[in-house]
Amino acid sequence: MIQIIAGEKGKGKTKELLDKVNGAVSTANGNVVFLDKSTKHMYELNNKVRLINVCDYLVENVDQFVGFVAGIISQDHDLEELYVDSFLTIAGIKNNDDICYSIKQLEELSEKYNVKFVMSVSKNEADLPDCAKDKIVISL
Repeated sequence: MIQIIAGEKGKGKTKELLDKVNGAVSTANGNVVFLDKSTKHMYELNNKVRLINVCDYLVENVDQFVGFVAGIISQDHDLEELYVDSFLTIAGIKNNDDICYSIKQLEELSEKYNVKFVMSVSKNEADLPDCAKDKIVISL
């Protein structure tokens, strides 16, 4: 399952994402991971959430991002939920084709390994491609 929190920069997507991840820790049976482009939100996360600064790992494009996520899943068989802040930036997404491609790849990983993905996307709902619109749970 993939869920998207959409909205322009500065609309409060990260706060919504942090609220969701911290709420998920209390109900999750497995592990919860938060991917970000820095460690800025470290103290806002529950200490049971694993924070990974993706920028430390030389991820520059969509294929590398999907491979990175697959690597996380392969190392953590108890992974239940994976949250991604600043998805477009972290995944190196340049256009709507990249968005659709990455969502398709992440959906396959989600179904195969039963991992829920929740991502913040810095675009208005109207600007997202159709492949992403049905995944939006919050539009700011």
